[in-house]
Amino acid sequence: MARPLPLLLLALGLAAAAKSPYQQVLQHSRLRGRQHGPNVCAVQKLIGTNRKYFTNCKQWYQRKICGKSTVISYECCPGYEKVPGEKGCPAALPLSNIYETLGVVGSATTQLYSDRSNLRPEIEGPGSFTIFAPSNEAWASLSAETLDSLVSNVNIELLNALRYHMVDKRVLTDDLKHGTTLSSMYQNLPIQIHHYPNGIVTVNCARLLKADHHATNGVVHVIDKVIATTTNTIQQIIETEDSLETLRTAVAASDLSSLLESEGQYTLLAPTNEAFEKIPRETLNRILGDPEALRDLLNHHILKSAMCAEAIIAGLTMETLEGATLDVGCSGEELTLNGKPIIANKDVLATNGVVHFVNELLIPDSAKTVFELAQESEVSKSTDLFRQAGLSSHLTGSERVTLLAPVNNVFKDGLPVIDSNMRNLLLNHIVKDQLSSKYLYHGQKLQTLGDKELRVFVYRNNLCIENACIAAHDKRGRFGTLFSVDKMLTPPTGSVMDVLKADHRFSTLVAAIQSAGLTENLNRPGTFTVFAPTNEAFQAMPQGELNKLLGNAKELANILKFHVADEILVSGAVTALVRLKSMQGDKLEVSMKNNVIHINKEPVAESDIMATNGVIYAVNSVLQPQASRPQERGDEPADPALEIFKQASALSKVSQRNPRLAPVYSRILARMKENTGGF
Repeated sequence: MARPLPLLLLALGLAAAAKSPYQQVLQHSRLRGRQHGPNVCAVQKLIGTNRKYFTNCKQWYQRKICGKSTVISYECCPGYEKVPGEKGCPAALPLSNIYETLGVVGSATTQLYSDRSNLRPEIEGPGSFTIFAPSNEAWASLSAETLDSLVSNVNIELLNALRYHMVDKRVLTDDLKHGTTLSSMYQNLPIQIHHYPNGIVTVNCARLLKADHHATNGVVHVIDKVIATTTNTIQQIIETEDSLETLRTAVAASDLSSLLESEGQYTLLAPTNEAFEKIPRETLNRILGDPEALRDLLNHHILKSAMCAEAIIAGLTMETLEGATLDVGCSGEELTLNGKPIIANKDVLATNGVVHFVNELLIPDSAKTVFELAQESEVSKSTDLFRQAGLSSHLTGSERVTLLAPVNNVFKDGLPVIDSNMRNLLLNHIVKDQLSSKYLYHGQKLQTLGDKELRVFVYRNNLCIENACIAAHDKRGRFGTLFSVDKMLTPPTGSVMDVLKADHRFSTLVAAIQSAGLTENLNRPGTFTVFAPTNEAFQAMPQGELNKLLGNAKELANILKFHVADEILVSGAVTALVRLKSMQGDKLEVSMKNNVIHINKEPVAESDIMATNGVIYAVNSVLQPQASRPQERGDEPADPALEIFKQASALSKVSQRNPRLAPVYSRILARMKENTGGF
């Protein structure tokens, strides 16, 4: 008998998990209102309106609906009422027939029209019905013309309208499943149900205000609109609306008509003629003349599910048929797309979804040129540079390219002057082929329009192409891709030795490398990171020590090897601390402090001087290797080399305090390394 309790708890847990979103929100409102007595619900009311919502956890703390402030009030939960002199709402509403219940739940106008249209006997009599009863405010919001047409012919028009709000069975909110339809009692015409994750339930896009009011012969739900029959598909709405003439032509050209006529539940963000007219004629003609771009454009206006305006009480991200996402939100009474209030007419219901008319065209990245992508991104200054250099044609046509565009901050001091060298450099920012960063790999070679070969470096925290690291997610256009990068690219122009020889700052280093016999090593193919001491660094050494160092090829080679690592590390890969093994064997510590690269705590004078076989950092000090202490083992005989090591370790500490002892330390270090080979 020890097992039933866990099984019971599991069953209760599954039952709780099965609650509909509406019931979950209602339960949260009950919890927030329980301090005011039994069956009290907390309700959020939009300031300045009569719109009320049961509150979920997020809304409770934000105190906002559609970005507008709310006030909290406490009301009886559905199905309960107050009792004079008692706290809360302890009494259940009296159970009566649907007609009487309409008056109790605040739908007196529906009750009145039921009487006038001779519906009253049916909803007072036996049976099992559900009525979605428009609130008093819903009836009052109808146009005078519509209301007159209903009440002037109560036995037909009004009766049919009311019967369209009814279902001939009892349907509670838990039965109102998202995306389903119910057959109404008017010619079995469908009523569309949407039950959203935020707890909002809509009936033909009318929101349930008060739900699940039980009656002896059914159930009453109060809704915020008078709903109308729906017989047209989304495609038929497009075909009959004069303001969608351009869209109609575009849909016909893209063969999307069959989709918009098919069964399903879609949301069409229908661009009006005005929306198309706002687009530059050249851009519009390009898209309309390109079947793939046109299809992407239209699919970007179709959401994968039906989204009624009443269901949007905060921002949410929705996926389009094109594959991208749109930020759908609201600001007061207005719906917004990507933060802009561009929806002109909302909730035009179709049999296969809902249509919102939009007065701006939503062009997806996949239908744009690289130039258009760049203009709309944080690299807009780069587009000015490429345009001034006469390279726009590579970024606006059907050429498959990837643009490496420096972010605007790179040009905070102004754009560089365009000359032949700058134009060639910009050509090397355009890679042949349309790439995706997620498929790039370490060591990959990319060919540019300037006939240069660029290398890809993949690090733990960054993805770099030569010295420039990708600063934002790719933007993939119709024919090209945009990579936003953190600096201007500097393609390599020669080997490490070629670069050092060409820079007068490194003349002493070049002589030292040649004296140590390391020239060939730094000319060969490889992946070196070189921390190159400048002439200033050598001049800062005591003259005697410098002369001795340059006069001892073996010791010199040892010191120089400490300045070289056998892997390429560009500055963009350094965030906190990176340790590299030098060719000499000791570790080099590369760190970033105040946006300056440091090597062994010494600031670097210049970073990312690119070479075909590595990268060079200019440093204004000669780095000194630190001797390391090996672990002693008591079961091994003493080794003379170990004694030398101990001497070197002790002297290294003294030499840091007295520069005159540095040569002594260097000689001991040389003895330790006498068997060390080349690179």
